[in-house]
Amino acid sequence: MEKLIPKRMFFTKGVGYHRNKLQSFELALRDAGVEICNLVTISSIYPPQCKIISRQEGVQNLVPGQITFVVMARQETNEPSRLVHAAVGLARPMNKDQYGYISEHHGFGQNSQQSGDFAEDLAATMLASTLGFELDADKAWDERKQLYIAGKDRQFVSRSVAKSAHGHKDGLWTTVVALAVMLLV
Repeated sequence: MEKLIPKRMFFTKGVGYHRNKLQSFELALRDAGVEICNLVTISSIYPPQCKIISRQEGVQNLVPGQITFVVMARQETNEPSRLVHAAVGLARPMNKDQYGYISEHHGFGQNSQQSGDFAEDLAATMLASTLGFELDADKAWDERKQLYIAGKDRQFVSRSVAKSAHGHKDGLWTTVVALAVMLLV
């Protein structure tokens, strides 16, 4: 069997509201543009040489019924006004021949910025640990350069996608999703 190594990846997010929990999730996937696919959740390695493409380009390459690998964060509530969030963060070394790490983060009480920042920090610290060193995300983040620096040869770039929403005022199910969508071609 041929090795399945994604060549391209895109980030997307969505929110859905419905009286049924499952339909709320479906509407969140629709908002994210991936509802036509059979999604398979995977863990968190960003392949070497994988190209990040725009959401628009990625969605245009999807085919109905396609088996599609995703790293997904998902959270839902039916409590009015309760803040839910979902984020996916990526940290990858500057050297594109090395693999990176994708993290998912979801829960209650964070806005999109907070959730996305946490997902990026989580991805960076997890990548560092897989490479055999500790990373204090607060100390390693260089705001001016917009990357994590943990020594001369240990520089990571990062990014995230995040969605937050308040629970629907009428108690409908509210679902938020954030996804890193892998494309094999």
